[in-house]
Amino acid sequence: MPHTPSTSSRPPSGPPSRSLLRDVGVADLDLDPGGPGGPGDPGAKAEVLSLTPAPGGPPLHAGPVYALVRLRGRPVATVLTTVPEGADPAEVLTAAFLAQRGGEHGEHLQHPSAKGPLGDEPPRTTVVVATRERADQLGRALDSLLAQDHPDFAVVVVDNAPVTTATRELVHSRYAGRVTYVHEPVPGLAAAHNRGVAATDSPVIAFTDDDVVADPHWLSALTAPFAADPRTGCVTGLILPARLTTPAQVLLESHGGFAKGFTPRLYDPAAPPAGEPLFPFTAGSFGSGANMAFRASALRAVGGFDPATGTGTPAKGGDDLYAFVRILSAGHRLRYVSGALVWHHHRETWQDLRNQAYGYGAGLTAYLTAVICRHPALLPALLAKLPRGLAHARAITAHRQGPAETGASAPGAPGAHGTHSHPWPRTLSRLERRGMLYGPLGYAKARWGRR
Repeated sequence: MPHTPSTSSRPPSGPPSRSLLRDVGVADLDLDPGGPGGPGDPGAKAEVLSLTPAPGGPPLHAGPVYALVRLRGRPVATVLTTVPEGADPAEVLTAAFLAQRGGEHGEHLQHPSAKGPLGDEPPRTTVVVATRERADQLGRALDSLLAQDHPDFAVVVVDNAPVTTATRELVHSRYAGRVTYVHEPVPGLAAAHNRGVAATDSPVIAFTDDDVVADPHWLSALTAPFAADPRTGCVTGLILPARLTTPAQVLLESHGGFAKGFTPRLYDPAAPPAGEPLFPFTAGSFGSGANMAFRASALRAVGGFDPATGTGTPAKGGDDLYAFVRILSAGHRLRYVSGALVWHHHRETWQDLRNQAYGYGAGLTAYLTAVICRHPALLPALLAKLPRGLAHARAITAHRQGPAETGASAPGAPGAHGTHSHPWPRTLSRLERRGMLYGPLGYAKARWGRR
């Protein structure tokens, strides 16, 4: 992402300047990697199949552009480059992608199919969308969900502690017969998700948010692993930004956003990953609640989501992290698949980013408190890893250095962890740490309130 070096080596303490964090176009580029000459032909040229703005995002313009690159429909990478005035954005982005790949044209890859890795049909699935007073965004999300290529699915909207009837009226008027409306009076994302679980008998339950647009292949890619592997208890997928038009959105994505990359990963409690000594308590690396699915029997067996966690409760978050750890600690596998893509509309303001930073810190320690309180048998394992866990927690909230401070010459791309192109303001690091201190108290408040 374009970076203007700071005149000070210290990270900024206030909101980012729009002059330093320019808005970035977001695009979806699909290529045929072989081109007319076929793979291996030195004269072959990648053929552009399509180039569109991200769903719900503004039209592309000259200047910095961040693009998802697909090879025949399959997401494989992101690329960030600057499109000059008058240049063809497709040509510029394609050249940047090929240069990023060292000039290779890649393999002939098909889009994620409705069949799983072993040729199995994805299982019958219910998609649960929890929402509260955001009917305008919800409609956009539901339109994308109803366009899925999954062969057998249903959609349930859980209206969480509503103040108005807007959500109910939207579902009943525009989506009657296609979307099920459920009311959950108890505030909190986990309580809403549990209500959605109770409203379905599907063998697989997927969850997403009301501020996303789902790729048409999302649900098929997310649920196919359940048919291929009976030990799979949870699957998570790729989350990319739909727009980067404000400094807060650019800064969040520059420091990783929700993206987990394009490499499929398997987390198996029977064979813990060698590079993650804190496993399974590093739940934030597994995925995010805006893009996750569970085998219903496994989720119910661990008690579902802890209703004292999640947005809308004093705990502020952690509902998805708690579920990931519980699934893994019960012996199930968790898979990450990059082909399961949703586009997320990040919050736009500096105050939104402040709230997120505090909420992430609170949710992290709230979910750990929930694990200890509800499942004391996991306490010895957690205590054994606690010293390294505290060091890890400090590291993830430490000041993120930009290229000007690390000596790197290339700007970092949004979503590329470790190549951050803008200093992370000190105020946000402090808010994350304050949130971590508050998390156990917030969880206790939520538990007491439910009593």
